[in-house]
This record gives sequence, C-alpha cells and structure tokens, in this order.
Amino acid sequence: MEKPTPKAKALLPIIVFLILYLGNGIYFEYINPTEGQMGFYVMSVVVAFVIALIVAFLQNPKLSFDKKIHACAQGIGDDNITIMLFIFLMAGAFSGIASASGGAESTANLLLDIIPANFAIPGLFIIACLISMAMGTSVGTITVLVPIAASVSASAGLNLPMCVATVVGGAMFGDNLSFISDTTIAATKTQGVEMKDKFRVNFKIALPAAIITLVILIVLAMRGDTAQLGHFDYNIWQAIPYFAVLIASLCGINVFIVLGCGTILSGVVGIGTGSLTVASAFSSMGTGTSGMFETMIVTILVASIGALMKAYGGFEFILQLIKNNFKGKKGGMFGIGFLTSLMDIATANNTVAIVMAGPIAKDISQEFGIDPKKTASLLDTFSCVWQGIIPYGAQLLVAASLAKITSVSIIPFLFYPFLLFICVVASILLDKTPASAAASDSEEIV
Repeated sequence: MEKPTPKAKALLPIIVFLILYLGNGIYFEYINPTEGQMGFYVMSVVVAFVIALIVAFLQNPKLSFDKKIHACAQGIGDDNITIMLFIFLMAGAFSGIASASGGAESTANLLLDIIPANFAIPGLFIIACLISMAMGTSVGTITVLVPIAASVSASAGLNLPMCVATVVGGAMFGDNLSFISDTTIAATKTQGVEMKDKFRVNFKIALPAAIITLVILIVLAMRGDTAQLGHFDYNIWQAIPYFAVLIASLCGINVFIVLGCGTILSGVVGIGTGSLTVASAFSSMGTGTSGMFETMIVTILVASIGALMKAYGGFEFILQLIKNNFKGKKGGMFGIGFLTSLMDIATANNTVAIVMAGPIAKDISQEFGIDPKKTASLLDTFSCVWQGIIPYGAQLLVAASLAKITSVSIIPFLFYPFLLFICVVASILLDKTPASAAASDSEEIV
C-alpha cells in the first residue's frame, strides 16, 4: 500500500477536540464556573469527538466519502478495539451486579477492618500493581478496584480522586510490565525481542517510580488526620466474589473469564444472601453495561478519527518531524518517546499507539543504533505514561464513570504516571551504552 504524503493539517481533528473539550472544561471550571455545575461536564466528551470526526470527514475532499467510511471501519474493526469494547461490556455488567449485591461495600468494610485506616491508600496502590500485572489489563484492574476504592473513600472519609488515582497508577504499573498485556505483546513483536528481555529493561524504569509513589502515599497517609473508622458491618459471603476475582487475576486467568465468572458469582451470592432477586440481578447488569456506553462510543470515535488522520498523512508527518529534529542516539530515543506520546494522545489507546508507532520506531532504532530491547521498553513506557494521564483515555474515563467524578479531577493525584515519565526521561539521559554496541545487538537479534 502506498504511503500517504506527510501533512501537518491531517492532525487538525485532534487539535479541534483538545481545544473544544479541554478549552470548555477549563473555562467553565476555573474561569467562569457555575455553582452546582462541573465545568468538564458542560461539553460532553462524545460531542467534542463527534465534532472532531466531522472535521476529519471534511478534510481531504479528493478522497471519496465511501473510502473515508471504509478507513473508519478498518480502524473500528481492529482486534484491540474489539477486545476493548467487549471488556467494557463485561466490566460494566460485573461492576453493576457486584455493587448491587453489596459486594463492594462488604469488601471495602472488610479491608478497612484489616488495613489501618491511614494506610488504606498505599494498600490500594500495591493491590492494583499486583492485579494489573496478573490480568494484563489496566482497564480490567480499574474496573475491579475503583468501586472498592470509592467505598473505602466514603467509609473512611478519604479523598475520592486520590483513591481513584492511586488505583489508576497501580493499574498502569502492571499494564506496562505484564507478560500478557497487549502493550507488552505489541511492543516486543514490533521490535523482534523477547518479552523477558524487554521486562528486564522496563523493570529498571518502572520500579523506582513505583517505590517513590509508594513512599509519597505512605508519607501522605502518616501526615493525614487519623480517621475514626470504628467497626463496619460486612457480609463475608458478599465479599467473596471480589476476592475470587482478585485471586483469579493474580493467577493470570484471562480477563474475560475473570469478569464473566465474577458476574455469575456476584449474582449467585446476591440472590443467596437476599440482597438481589433474579429480576434485580439482571436489571443491575443492564444498568452497569449502560454506564459504559459513553466510553464505548468514545472508543469507536477515537478509532475512526485515528484511522482518517493516518490515511491523510498525519502520522507520516510525525515521522518526518522526528527524523528532521532529533540527532544522535539519545535524540533518537527521545524521538521514539515523542512519536509514541503523540500517537497515544492522538488515538487515546496505548496498544494502538504502539502498533502504529512500532514500525517507525524500529527504523529510528536501526538508524540511531538503539538497542531494540530499549526501543520496546520506550514504546510501552511512554504509551502507558500518557494513557494514564489523558482525561479522555479509557482508563480515566472508566475510573471516573465508576467513581462518578470527572476524569480531570483525578489528574493532580496521578503520582505514578508523572514519576514514570521522569524515570523514563532519566533512563535516556543516563544511558551510556555506545550506539555501535546497540546496533550490534540489534543485528544479532535480527
């Protein structure tokens, strides 16, 4: 297939979205706030993306409408997009029925009886890291833990956005490192390296960020006011579905099986304990899946816009920009990070971003003499950094939807993604591997 001509104006749709969504949100939240109205809810993220998609369709009149539709269909039909949509549906069903059965409240109260109240947030971070490592999906981890975090926050009087951000940070830690994560698979496959080799390089970047994050959370916990929790009532049976999901996740069982079995078990336990009837069980599942519709629509819109921008030459423009402005081995590594960051910001999907950036990153890696293991690590890490920060990404949208807060309110407390960014930049600046040695390694691997 012939490559499109590089064109900067092909990136216009995502620029339009950012101006509309973030611009309106900032204006109505901080410049001209209205009492009782959250600024970032004035303009729906769906409306902003629809307008951006319209802009994309209006571009490039030489390309017929039917061909533009075909490009969108190919973007939406990507395997990773389809998997995400199915996960959203199953996650919504599990979240809805588990919450309605009393599972979230019972699990939270049980954890509060085990974990000292002032250390609940550091505990959530560790649990999120482990679960995401086992599940290989940040969205699945967020779906499982955010309802618990929200209940812990309400019961202990803790900052809800901070609790949710802690879960998101831990989820991105596991997503970045897990052997069964789509991002790990995409990053290693595009660079022709083994997962264990990429893990070793990646772990040296992610672990310091996680340790510093944990220290910050512990310090904040120790400096916070002592919560008067007392004793909370809970039903151990209602908590079992959540623990079953956690254990299954740690065992590395497929996320679909985990969420499917969790949904069934929540229904059985809910009916058995009297907190649900057959009718209310199905109703709660429907409510949960309905709550994910906006996120699914956003996913479809982003996939469509990304496909059109690629067809118009937007991504080719990015490649040309990197080749013209980054020099030397370290410059090449920063170029890969810059490329991956732009792809993720544009597509709001870290796996898709890696798949798109991977072939270009491999060319950059060979041209600048960068070890392909390092390239795979940079692809995965930079994509996870931005995916864990952008307010319109699936991770923050799902977390915000489950916690019933705005995605932007979570951002100030995302300690881990910001620290991960600092650590990956430091890893580039401190890299002392000669370019010739890296190139030699690349040749051996190929």
